[in-house]
Amino acid sequence: MSNGRRDFLKTAGLGGALAAAPVLLASNRARAGNDDPKGGRAHEQMDLPKGSSLCTLQRGGEWGLGVKTERGVLDIEAVSDHFDIDDVPETVDDLLREGGGKEVEKVVGRALSSKGTQRLFLKEDEIIFGPAVTKPEKIIMVGLNYRRHAAEMKAKIPELPILFNKYNNALLGHGRAVRLPTRVAKEFDYEVELVIVIGRTARDVSEADALSYVAGYCSGNDVTARDLQRKSTQFMLGKTPDDFAPLGPWLVTADQIPDPNHLDLWCDVNGERRQSSNTADMVFNCAQLVSYCSQHMTLQPGDIIYTGTPEGVIAGMPEGKRAWLKPGDRISCGIENLGELKFEFA
Repeated sequence: MSNGRRDFLKTAGLGGALAAAPVLLASNRARAGNDDPKGGRAHEQMDLPKGSSLCTLQRGGEWGLGVKTERGVLDIEAVSDHFDIDDVPETVDDLLREGGGKEVEKVVGRALSSKGTQRLFLKEDEIIFGPAVTKPEKIIMVGLNYRRHAAEMKAKIPELPILFNKYNNALLGHGRAVRLPTRVAKEFDYEVELVIVIGRTARDVSEADALSYVAGYCSGNDVTARDLQRKSTQFMLGKTPDDFAPLGPWLVTADQIPDPNHLDLWCDVNGERRQSSNTADMVFNCAQLVSYCSQHMTLQPGDIIYTGTPEGVIAGMPEGKRAWLKPGDRISCGIENLGELKFEFA
């Protein structure tokens, strides 16, 4: 963030399957035109840089906003300081909540068009990535949202989305290590997932309008301790340990993903392909999920929705063939047009 914006903030003091769910679909359609939450930025256009792949960079003990270009990744704050451009968002979270897309586009344009700026472009292998979004108010998870995954788990296709949650302590950046809680659990599993990032306040939005509230999409993984998940009737313990929600490396703006429900996704463990599917197998698509969640809670810019995992998880294998994840294992997972997320276990 530029000095101008910092000064301003200090002064201001701001610190079934579709056929099995007619009730859900009818309710969503009935809400069309009733998308006005109390307050918020519901009717404002999202102020995001167009056609961008955004990321979180670690600079010392702080997070920074990065933008991927054909010449490398730009640290937006460093470049804005170089060109003395004011009012540029400092982080992905600032951009989602406060806007500043045009300022980011200006910074990127100056760096690409000016001479002698190559030193401003970072190589991906030189970057320490943070989670693509670092401070969501809500992390909403969706269970059993792929038909073939429900089948492998010997579960019925849900008639309504199954929602649970994680917390910010679980967020982890690309290239990092998941610290496994081996003192309390032993059955660790992977789940590649498409993640929706909300871009403007959404309350009671219709399916028809739902995707207009989406800022973009990320690759994510819902790391799970299955033995903790089964410990009670609630999923929380098995889902919320530290580092159990890797996210990134990129937040790809929604204008580049016109149909999030026709994307290939995959997950490899130590180089072996374990999951390979397409988001077309979702029970409830992205528009339905955003609409449904917004009927029960106000979605805020920066909130994220992990939309469920396809078949191929360890828990879906025959009991004698389940080789649970362990320290030293490496995960590489990704989604078409969103990039590849890598992490390991420690």
